[in-house]
Amino acid sequence: MIAYIKGDITFKSPTFVYVEAGGIGYRINITLNTYGKIEGMDKVKLLTHFHVKEDSQTLYGFFEEAERSLFIHLISVSGIGPTTAQVMLSSMTPEETRAAIISENVMAFKKVRGVGPKTAKRLILDLKDKMIKESGDADFTIEPIANNTIRQEALSALLSLQVNKIQAQKVLNKILKEQPSVNSVEEMVRLALKEL
Repeated sequence: MIAYIKGDITFKSPTFVYVEAGGIGYRINITLNTYGKIEGMDKVKLLTHFHVKEDSQTLYGFFEEAERSLFIHLISVSGIGPTTAQVMLSSMTPEETRAAIISENVMAFKKVRGVGPKTAKRLILDLKDKMIKESGDADFTIEPIANNTIRQEALSALLSLQVNKIQAQKVLNKILKEQPSVNSVEEMVRLALKEL
């Protein structure tokens, strides 16, 4: 219904923001991941998901399409509502969440409030094939969790340089497997560009 909202941030907290657009102030629930990206901004464009229940109508906002798409997948799983999905995407990055689903890492969801082992198994069962299909590369999650942030930033940099996402993911996986000691985004991007 509402694809995105673009306007001035009039109030900001780690869990929700007020965005004024066209004279209307929208209260939009956000994840910590999105908050980290908009923390220093005064104006913003948030991709949204409008969730309607019998007793409430709530807007959820995301800085990137990948996170919104993952949120929609998560709330499609029985037992996971929008609040739990918001908590999950605040506890883990979208990349970590996808990695945990594809690698069937039930323990990774242990730190997420409201997600027990049964729900985690159902989540993995329902979403694993979708995550593999969307990523185009089932191996992209093999990298150690410590490298996720560097890998994600390197991937963003490569995408901004017009590199195909699947090619970029494969090259980054190769680098992480062959040179696990790489510990800076710049070095990873440099190595990836040599490979491409």
